[in-house]
Amino acid sequence: MKRRKVHGRAIFCAILFAFTGSMCGSIDLGKENEEMTISSGNEVSIEYTLRLEDESVVDTNVGSDPLTYVHGSHRIVRGLENGLEGLKIGDTKEVTVQPEGGYDAASPDAFREVDKEQIPPEALEVGAKIKGRDAAGGGFEVRVAEVKDKTVVLDFNHPLAGKTLYFDIKVLDIKKPPV
Repeated sequence: MKRRKVHGRAIFCAILFAFTGSMCGSIDLGKENEEMTISSGNEVSIEYTLRLEDESVVDTNVGSDPLTYVHGSHRIVRGLENGLEGLKIGDTKEVTVQPEGGYDAASPDAFREVDKEQIPPEALEVGAKIKGRDAAGGGFEVRVAEVKDKTVVLDFNHPLAGKTLYFDIKVLDIKKPPV
């Protein structure tokens, strides 16, 4: 009996190869990968669009390179990572991330008042963004929150702090971690 099954599979693979140029082993590997689910340690590639409550698109990688990360490594916002757990290749999902699972609430401690003379004249309006460098040479960006007579209030919070994030996700690939 075993001999027939092997022989029958060999004939099936030969016919399949003749018509598609693909061997059965290749098909089996693809099927195994499709059955994988997103779980800790797996390398995951996704396509995403990030929107805010007003439907404005903040970021997207649709039509460009996928976002690839190791699930459980905390390289993406916690709420999104949690929302992807258990998905398979090809799955799509809308994931809503509250501020606590994203960039947290805006902190009142992240506002600083500085002399107006320290701010470039073109940035003296609410909403203007100013780029700078910290003492260690790292870059940062702040937003002008308020312009007063002699001072300017700068907001050092992440631009998405306090916002609910709406992700449209498509899982493109899942790979086991290298051994």
